Amino acid sequence: MPTDTQARLEREGLVQLDRAFDLAADETPCLALGASAGAKNISLSPNGAAVSGVDADAAGVAGDLMRRYAAWAQALLLEVAPGYAGHLERGRTSLRTRAVSGEGLSPRKDDRRLHIDAFASQPTGGKRILRIFSNINPNGEARLWQIGEPFAAHAARWIGKVRWPFPGEAWALQALGVTKSRRTPYDALMLGLHDAAKLDPAYQRTAARRDVAFAAGTSWIVFTDSTVHAAIAGRFALEQTFYLPLEAMAVEAAAPLRVLEGMTGRRLVS
Repeated sequence: MPTDTQARLEREGLVQLDRAFDLAADETPCLALGASAGAKNISLSPNGAAVSGVDADAAGVAGDLMRRYAAWAQALLLEVAPGYAGHLERGRTSLRTRAVSGEGLSPRKDDRRLHIDAFASQPTGGKRILRIFSNINPNGEARLWQIGEPFAAHAARWIGKVRWPFPGEAWALQALGVTKSRRTPYDALMLGLHDAAKLDPAYQRTAARRDVAFAAGTSWIVFTDSTVHAAIAGRFALEQTFYLPLEAMAVEAAAPLRVLEGMTGRRLVS
């Protein structure tokens, strides 16, 4: 049975929790690690085997920390949303030691701009993107986000400007290795929504938003595919990504796939 927290998470997109992930004494040196050139974060592969974004001599301790966090985050999620048990697909884990910054990033990659998550190289085929964050800042500094308009309003704003894929385009992208799997019309639309918002300077200046501060020692769970958000400031955080099929949802109508199918009158995932 879905809990009230699970239903609220799916309707509202974000739930804050007064739950801390505590670093062990031998893990605190990980906070001094910086992501390597070209990487914003230190990352652990979904299967827990490979660490990227950090020098090889530091990969061991960073990997151990992220593996521990991945297990902790999954246990926390299933505690508040047990209805997801048996449906979770684990994605990447990340250790974010750098301060939030858009320096050197293109507008598409600058997460300080309001956006919904959609991954160019990794289509979801309609699965939800659920992410758990924990602020592990040792100096007590909050992590600051901005939350924008509801997903349905956001989609209605941009959907008329999004290009539909050409016939054979999804096949070609997969064959060329641009995408890891076939990009569905849903994935193409979501990527279009992501890019349209990030690339529109007027929208970024004037769009309605509210500020949210996540205190050090707290965690938050967010459906980043439906929550319009921007990371504004903060340093030192851990993040775990999960993918969830629609059949695990307590409020399926709130899923972006169902919202976009209602707007377009088309089936977007075969």
